[in-house]
Amino acid sequence: MSSKYEQRGVSATKSEVHEAIKGMDKGLYPKAFCKILPDVVGGSDDWVNIMHADTAGTKTSLAYLYWKETGDLSVWEGIVQDSLVMNLDDMGCVGAVDNILISSTIGRNKNRIPGEVLATIIQGAKKFADTMAEQGVGLHLTGGETADVGDIVRTIDVGFTTFARLPRKQLVINDIKPGHVIVGLASYGQATYETAYNGGMGSNGLTSARHDVFKHDYADKYPESFDPEVPRSVIYTGSRSLTEQVDIGGGKTMAAGKLVLSPTRTYLPVLKVLLDQLQPHIAGLIHCTGGAQTKVVKFIEGVRVVKNNFLPVPPLFDLIRKESGTDWREMYQVFNMGHRLEVYLPEEHAQSVLDIAASFNIDATVVGFVEAADQASVRLHTPAGVEDYFE
Repeated sequence: MSSKYEQRGVSATKSEVHEAIKGMDKGLYPKAFCKILPDVVGGSDDWVNIMHADTAGTKTSLAYLYWKETGDLSVWEGIVQDSLVMNLDDMGCVGAVDNILISSTIGRNKNRIPGEVLATIIQGAKKFADTMAEQGVGLHLTGGETADVGDIVRTIDVGFTTFARLPRKQLVINDIKPGHVIVGLASYGQATYETAYNGGMGSNGLTSARHDVFKHDYADKYPESFDPEVPRSVIYTGSRSLTEQVDIGGGKTMAAGKLVLSPTRTYLPVLKVLLDQLQPHIAGLIHCTGGAQTKVVKFIEGVRVVKNNFLPVPPLFDLIRKESGTDWREMYQVFNMGHRLEVYLPEEHAQSVLDIAASFNIDATVVGFVEAADQASVRLHTPAGVEDYFE
């Protein structure tokens, strides 16, 4: 990874995290996308428990900047969605798409985050749950912890923990084999259940995107928005203002800050239909989050995943690459670059996935295939050529 990326204190591979948890129990099905536990709640061998926890990460810092500059509280609803989806769509990749319990953990600096922001965040969770209910996805808010922890949080941290109890027969366990094809579902555009254009950002790579795209003026104006231990030379090094309009195609524009803050798209409504119609044929579901287009390498053995037919690079990621000068290899390891959900299955069922995605107004394509290999790897055909990645 680039020295600039490391200087900012972040890692696309999370190598230290993976080293720290090495040797820990991986649950009943080590190749599943989420850790799956015995049914300690119900005590049935026919059921399993799934629990997940995640946050919106440093995306909250960009939301803070945009809110301070514009007064637009709606960006905080997006942060709630970011944090929820980073949990829910991981769980969806093992088959949990309904009756999910949710608990929040919010730590704020009260001197910088007033009650109106807190209220928007808390009510935003209900608003998202209501939207999912309209799509047949049941999310149950159980409350949580909200604490004033200004001594350790510079602005605010928004996290959720999710839990589901699922019959074993409904589980999706990754069993990705040679001959399978990969259908990628777009992270950008406007799905039928979304209210605005989505740039496709997700909740990964935000430290890089925020500092690479936006101008250095924000460093002096909002020093609370970044780690003071990070060298100033890598803080807000871009040329764009938060409210500057960016071309998103079709003769439309969007504020640069809002574009990068696009809420992480959930695929739960799509997954619910996919699993209802195609589950016996689905060999794997991958949520391209940390590690982006290389994420799948952690869930395969004895195969090479080849992605040679990507969807077009969305305007957002083109903006980030041009502002940052980041090479293509790193871009595909940090950002989803246009699709964030992958369905692995026999080729004869690929068209059904494409049709289901289209019914939700989500672009999709067969992005590649799986072939036998001595070592698990991912081969990406990027605009710069062919790149191989190993675990």
